[in-house]
Amino acid sequence: MIGVVLLNFGEPETASLDEVVPFLERIFASNSSLEPGMSEEQVRQRVAQLAQQRAPGLVEEYEEIGGSPLGKQARAQAEALAGELASRGLEAEVVIGMQFTEPSIGEAVDAARAAGSERLVGLPVYPLCGHSTTVAALRDLERAVEAAGWQVPLAQISGWHPHPAYLAMREDAIRDFTRSVGVDLADPCTRLVFSVHGTPIKYLEAGSRYDRYAEECCRWVAERLGLEDYLLGYQNHANRGIAWTQPEIDDVMNAAAASGARRVVVDPISFMHEQSETLSELDLELKEIAEEASLEFHRVPIPYDDARFAGVLADHVEGAIAAGPAAGLKLRECRCKPQGGVRCLNGDRLA
Repeated sequence: MIGVVLLNFGEPETASLDEVVPFLERIFASNSSLEPGMSEEQVRQRVAQLAQQRAPGLVEEYEEIGGSPLGKQARAQAEALAGELASRGLEAEVVIGMQFTEPSIGEAVDAARAAGSERLVGLPVYPLCGHSTTVAALRDLERAVEAAGWQVPLAQISGWHPHPAYLAMREDAIRDFTRSVGVDLADPCTRLVFSVHGTPIKYLEAGSRYDRYAEECCRWVAERLGLEDYLLGYQNHANRGIAWTQPEIDDVMNAAAASGARRVVVDPISFMHEQSETLSELDLELKEIAEEASLEFHRVPIPYDDARFAGVLADHVEGAIAAGPAAGLKLRECRCKPQGGVRCLNGDRLA
């Protein structure tokens, strides 16, 4: 029996302060190293301050979108993966472990153990490998296994955005959507804009290659679409007043208008679920900015329910447990998280 822990960010499914404040406190606490030099008590106070500041606005966002659908979509992806693994003759228990909501990563480990798993695979459902997402989630998984006192073989997969089927999913999502709304990407008045979740510059300076993964993923999808002219912008959350990735997605809207565009097609390429960052930050806030710049706004839906995605995940599970390459994947030692025998599709690329 293989236990597969699908690692995810998590989001509150209801718009209540009782859920949102603890969610934010966990996020801010996990990134407390961004503001070094504080005592444990100062960190606790700072985390509480940041959470209280951000909570009302986030509650309002969740109310506007009717709560986050991330959890529901993640559960459906886990069920699809279990079915795909079964079709390949693999007995597996697929569980979800959220970094910042329930079920926690610790609870996921307990569930996999209770199911009789004899080996464990940790697989973050993040297309692009980042410090506070992929790497942090895998570290949390290691800690949870250790805390449980479970002596189980643990295989870990990190970066997987180069998977050909994943790139095909993103390409087809854009093609299908633009066809449905009657937009021609080859029209010189149309700009394809990739929106990527931002990350603090400090993480890049410390060795994260997240920005390079984002740039190449966008380039590959654009090439598959036959496009040379596209834009990339980052959705930054600058709560701490530190530098984040550039350019800001808001500024990209104005840049598109200044270049002569009349419409934008926005693809949230770093996401595999609909959530507040897509349904609120893009569909409501960014749309307003685009329209103020006299741009017609279109947003590509996340292909979270694409039938091929279960196959992408299953390929990585097989690759994690196989002695050699599986499904044609060339998994190499991960450079973003070199400890723990983590493997990925990035390896020694983008040195």
